Amino acid sequence: MRLLSLIDQLFIQLESRTQPMHVGGLFLFEPPENAGDCFASELMQKMQTTNTPPNFPFNQVLDKLLFWQDDESFEIYQHFRHIALPKPARVRELLQYVSLEHGKLLNKDNPMWECHIIEGIEPEVKGRPHRFALYFKIHHSLVDGIAAMRLMQKSLSHSKTEEMTLPLWSLLTRHRNQIDAILPINKPTKQIIKEQISTIRPVFKELKNSAIQLTGKHPHFVSTFDAPASMLNQRITASRRLATQSYNLERFKNLSTQLKVTVNDVVLAVCAGALRNYLIENDDLPKKPLIAFVPISLRKDKSASGNQLSFILANLGTHLHNPLDRLQTIHKSMNDGKRRFSRMTQAEVINYSLVAYSWAMLNLMTSVYPKKQAFNLIISNVPGSNKPLYWNGAKLQALYPASILMNGQALNITLATYVDKIEFGITACDDVLPHIQNMLKLIEQEICALEELTAKTQPKLRITNKAET
Repeated sequence: MRLLSLIDQLFIQLESRTQPMHVGGLFLFEPPENAGDCFASELMQKMQTTNTPPNFPFNQVLDKLLFWQDDESFEIYQHFRHIALPKPARVRELLQYVSLEHGKLLNKDNPMWECHIIEGIEPEVKGRPHRFALYFKIHHSLVDGIAAMRLMQKSLSHSKTEEMTLPLWSLLTRHRNQIDAILPINKPTKQIIKEQISTIRPVFKELKNSAIQLTGKHPHFVSTFDAPASMLNQRITASRRLATQSYNLERFKNLSTQLKVTVNDVVLAVCAGALRNYLIENDDLPKKPLIAFVPISLRKDKSASGNQLSFILANLGTHLHNPLDRLQTIHKSMNDGKRRFSRMTQAEVINYSLVAYSWAMLNLMTSVYPKKQAFNLIISNVPGSNKPLYWNGAKLQALYPASILMNGQALNITLATYVDKIEFGITACDDVLPHIQNMLKLIEQEICALEELTAKTQPKLRITNKAET
């Protein structure tokens, strides 16, 4: 039995019918060239008939909403779905199915995850076997983005010839130490209490510094009171819309090098530009800049469970017309947050965040003021595999994240790197934000705009890079 952390518990408490607290991923596979159209069905048959029990964390079930304990009565039908779309289904029909499923709650009486295998997707090249997809969702209290990505990489193979006999929820592991590496580290209660007490003084010091920055109107400090009201910040329904797109990672790296900022700064900048144009199209651009909640990983070990994260509030500069001005604003805002957290330990960062953002979390939990939020949306960047992954010879072509929404937070942009691409997964409440798929076109336009400006001017931004990671 294991006690849920405060962050894990938060995701349990935040959940309601209209705001499921699970994260997901849509993985698109291409069968081997010599495979027939029965490849996916045969793969599913092996998974359905296996007697292998699930490994951690797929065997964890809630006890009294406070503890995790091993599930002794695993039933595969509670977690596994095999779907055959009418052939040849386009990616559009696939996204419609995933969007519908992503809005449905997981059953808290069972381990909180589901695996959907969807076959019948049109091939990328005519004459090749139909592609198939895996949609996997798991409760956010069990994993954060980094942990979920590690589980995915452990479950697949880097070899196209390796035959995997275990189901994904049992993890393909050749050696016991691979399982041990991803298990959580259980600390003694006395050690946990001692660590918490030791954070009091440094956390108080940082809270004091933040108060001074707030009252002194520090130019790059973002407080929980700075986010303007916008159409992104309304009460949501259970309706979901997932929009996906792959972009060339090299384009982001080139911009990062030429403009002397991080790749994540470039990601935030293109999202900011796309958001600005989307809101202009809907006649709802606030005069004040949008504020993004940008998760940062505090994970120092190789574990693949629980939540070890905090977040930085980033000024997206959406009130600025020039893309380079927006990028500079984002870079300085992110560096201010990074410097603050670099002075603290993991425990101190978590406790600082719990205090500094307490009213914001309370507002999210109660939904009293959905239009008054500490941030306008979540933008999260998760590092993935830099090598191709395979499932019994089927190549993983793309992976698209699908994330959480909350009352007052109708949009979430999560992306993951995979080999030479950045895979964008935009999750939105379909009843609140119209035509969110247009954001994909606007992101491409914003990348092109930065590339054109860089090619013309080759600007040398005078921005401090001390706190960049």
